[in-house]
Amino acid sequence: MPSDSDARWLAAAARLAQRGIPLSRPNPAVGALIVSQGQVIARGWTQPGGRPHAEAIALDVAGPAAKGATLYVTLEPCAHRSPRGPACADLVAASGLARVVVGCGDPDPRTAGQGLERIRAAGIAAQLVENAECRASLAGYLCQRTRGRPHVTLKLALSEDGHLAPPEGEGQWLTGAIARAHTHAWRARMDAILVGRGTLEADQPRLDVRLPGLAERSPQRWLLTHGAAPDGWQALASPQAIAAMEGVQYLMVEGGAQAAQAFLAADLVDRLLVYRAPRMVGGPGPALPELALPALAASAHWQQIDTRPLGKDTLEVYEPAPCLPA
Repeated sequence: MPSDSDARWLAAAARLAQRGIPLSRPNPAVGALIVSQGQVIARGWTQPGGRPHAEAIALDVAGPAAKGATLYVTLEPCAHRSPRGPACADLVAASGLARVVVGCGDPDPRTAGQGLERIRAAGIAAQLVENAECRASLAGYLCQRTRGRPHVTLKLALSEDGHLAPPEGEGQWLTGAIARAHTHAWRARMDAILVGRGTLEADQPRLDVRLPGLAERSPQRWLLTHGAAPDGWQALASPQAIAAMEGVQYLMVEGGAQAAQAFLAADLVDRLLVYRAPRMVGGPGPALPELALPALAASAHWQQIDTRPLGKDTLEVYEPAPCLPA
């Protein structure tokens, strides 16, 4: 039976996996820990470009010390061989480990269940313990495999009454420098960012990552348009067309009331990031009243999963509420 310590180690492996997002593309970002007598003796996470895999790195670091230890890994070890590297299930089976605890089954039909079976066939106790932190760390991969599309984050800076910009003449920004820097940290976790035509023409956004040491993580730039995209951008004809975005596991929709409403109406938003400025704007101007503070508090569709202060502003994170049984 899984223990409380299993859950803690899996959560730690999930945090480690975050280091691979999004550079592990096209592979999932996986985290692995090898634990012996309550101590971590090796760790690994999926490297840029998808290889080496997390398990391969951890086993290489552990060497002979892996014998009799426990491997905690966020995703079921792959069972298919590739020209780019061995199947992790085979590496684990030959490792001498005593136990393997997996936080999320792999929906890829080349592995689904087969990785665990191969490990058990080698005499290693292997358990699948569905873990919420592990699933969250694999959100983009799981979304691609099960829904055929990227995981979509809708990011907005809003006033308390749902306006997207301050009144005319009061500058460009609703939120302060800390909130804007936090947005760049989220950009660094994305494969692609999308805005609407209105935002492109009004703001000429760069959509890059302007944090020290993270410039190379600037994502692809996409434009929601029925026409052509400018140089350096790619065009997306409709929200539903995200299914054809090759190699994109994580998409952020950043700009414009119309683009936001299009994705919300299509029920294609998996996470809401609302950077809330502590002010009421009122009057004309772009607004999303359905995302005003009172509307979200009363919503049956959205549940708040996190909130934190960012200087004078507040970050609110929402996900769709689980469907209730009929």
